[in-house]
Amino acid sequence: MTTYNIAVIPGDGIGDEVVAQGLRVLQELEKKKKVKFQFTEFSWGSEHYLSTGRMMPSDGLDRLLPFDAIYFGAVGHPDIQDHITLNGLLLPMRRAFDQYVCLRPSVLYGGVASPLAGKSPGDIDMLVIRENTEGEYANIGGFQYQNSPQETAVQSSIFTRYGCERVIRYAFDLAVSRKRKHVTSITKSNAQGYGMVLWDKVFLSVAEEYPGITTDSQLIDAACMNFVRKPEFFDVVVGSNLFGDILTDIGAIITGSMGLAASANLNPTRKYPSLFEPVHGSAPDIAGRGIANPLAAILSVAMMLDHLGEQELSSEVERGTLAVLNDHTVLTPDLGGTASTEEVGSAVVEQLFH
Repeated sequence: MTTYNIAVIPGDGIGDEVVAQGLRVLQELEKKKKVKFQFTEFSWGSEHYLSTGRMMPSDGLDRLLPFDAIYFGAVGHPDIQDHITLNGLLLPMRRAFDQYVCLRPSVLYGGVASPLAGKSPGDIDMLVIRENTEGEYANIGGFQYQNSPQETAVQSSIFTRYGCERVIRYAFDLAVSRKRKHVTSITKSNAQGYGMVLWDKVFLSVAEEYPGITTDSQLIDAACMNFVRKPEFFDVVVGSNLFGDILTDIGAIITGSMGLAASANLNPTRKYPSLFEPVHGSAPDIAGRGIANPLAAILSVAMMLDHLGEQELSSEVERGTLAVLNDHTVLTPDLGGTASTEEVGSAVVEQLFH
């Protein structure tokens, strides 16, 4: 029997609530198939910060290194500045484990209404590949003359040929397996004359190696507009850390809810553990009310299983989730329903191998 060791970090806000439902799904799979999951939970996050001054212990990354995967809930607290929570937990894991691909699907599923007029299930079906370790989120910069009228902040973006090429190549390789076989590059080289010019140059170079893939390049402002105006145009989209972050939030909203937005932070070489998380954040306004949508966390479980090589189980989790959406009777308030987080989790569990 195959055993997978999974590090579980529920984190903040609704993280506990939605991760619990993802774990229920994995436990149900254990009952039905010859697979076992060994979970080790780490109570790191904002409460840990408030009591210790750190989002995770100083040896936290070393403790995570042996795991097959990391299942993460959310980060963010209304009493702590976001740069502390993000840079204290999530971003260090992405960098230390070289999770240079952030894969975020944006799909309009059956049973879900898009806020965009005239869009039917399947009209929106894109994969956004976000460079995850450098770019605009590189932790390079500093302050000068702090707390004075002359206070100055310098924040540097870092683009390397190596970093650009490997994430762009990943996008092309993914497009090869897709029906439409199209890759869109997101840039801003008209205004950012160094980092984004390098990005464009590398994209054109990699594209020459994939004659069967069609391509286009869009400025980030145009891409934001086109995600709303004609999202059906996009297939595989690749962008920098910041641009990918912006576009995937738009992608989640136009496909019905942030509560459906799953993601994988991947180290494709498998040298280090990859991390899987819903991208809706900690949602402090609804934390503890039992109404958070767990489907993004469950779909993130499907992505984790796929990465672990359990494609059959991954497909089953996705099928069960889509069955619940199509049935349209057990949904949380963000999707127009009245069900609780736990009720939606139960509905997915009941659909597995149904």
